[in-house]
Amino acid sequence: MWEISIKQSTGRLRVPENFVEEVAASRLELLPITAAHAWAAGALPPHHSDPFDRMLIAQAQAEGLTVVTRDRRIALYGVPTLAA
Repeated sequence: MWEISIKQSTGRLRVPENFVEEVAASRLELLPITAAHAWAAGALPPHHSDPFDRMLIAQAQAEGLTVVTRDRRIALYGVPTLAA
């Protein structure tokens, strides 16, 4: 939501006006950003400089999740990936 909001506000992404409500009504489970996630993101090796992707990587490592992405650099961190 953080990255989507920023990209939407800069005009790089278009989302419906009721996007937040649609996500809340969906069956998606949102993962909060914890202090441990933030600390882990800062401690990652510098394979990737995008702070949003670094947070996703840290969360995937901590929570045992798969990252859906086209970005091949994310696999350098040893997290499972699924090509988008």
